Amino acid sequence: MLDVRRLRLLRELKIRGTLAEVAEALQYSPSSVSQQLALLEKEVGVELLRKTGRRVQLTPQAEVLVAHTAQLLETMEQAEADLAASLTTVTGTVRIAVFQSAALALMPDTLSRMTAEYPEVRIEMIQREPETALHETWARDFDLVIAEQYPGHAAPRYPELDRIKLTTDAIRLAVPPAAPGRPPITSLEDTAALPWVMEPRGAASRHWAEQACRSAGFEPDVRFETADLQAQIRLIESGNAVALMPDLVWTGRGTTAQLLDLPGNPHRTVFTSVRRSSAQRPAILAARETLAATATSVARTDDGGASG
Repeated sequence: MLDVRRLRLLRELKIRGTLAEVAEALQYSPSSVSQQLALLEKEVGVELLRKTGRRVQLTPQAEVLVAHTAQLLETMEQAEADLAASLTTVTGTVRIAVFQSAALALMPDTLSRMTAEYPEVRIEMIQREPETALHETWARDFDLVIAEQYPGHAAPRYPELDRIKLTTDAIRLAVPPAAPGRPPITSLEDTAALPWVMEPRGAASRHWAEQACRSAGFEPDVRFETADLQAQIRLIESGNAVALMPDLVWTGRGTTAQLLDLPGNPHRTVFTSVRRSSAQRPAILAARETLAATATSVARTDDGGASG
């Protein structure tokens, strides 16, 4: 009988690429990972790993084992979900990966609701960029991811992950408040000569914002880069930058910035994803339902307006 824990280490090596990354992800020592994989080779009686410089490469036989391990882990996870569903109370831990604007707008109320309605469920939350978080949820680092998709910019898809829409929010042009000596801004074209703040390259929001500016006939002068949306807001409100911002960032706060509608009324989609094999685990179902209730409440409060 093959050892499931060792098979999982082999699959982790396929996903993460190096023994050191496997060790870090699973909180093992690299030597322990190497020893366990060597024992797995003895169990199966064939070579599983080959050294290529400083890295190791999986053999075709190892790839066969990895494919079966993925199916095995899905079956085990489904069994755990079915077992949890047979209980009369909702318990367990749900590890959530979430991007910043959703963390600020949705998570505080969601956590409060979960504490009140499901006191035996532990929620652990870590901020991650959506594309990274989707991959890490597929890799079993997280149980649930809150991710985003901008118009014309598809988020990565993994067959093992489902996808349920949580909410949508409008994307608007955020510009400094009106002030004496400051030229009025009424359209995206008016910002062609102004300094911009955007998220770092690679972010979906950055790609979408650059394309929007180029479609308007100019290359944005991106003088400021930060993934911290609160820092972006401060730059805008202080008169130092303009940006394209989704409405969720304004949830629960006022702003002195002017928020201008864009042609075509573009919207961002916010969705949740979990592994299909764990989707029916009661704690995950509770977290998803509570997030949906919070998102609905936020949408009603905002009433689709620019303040939200």
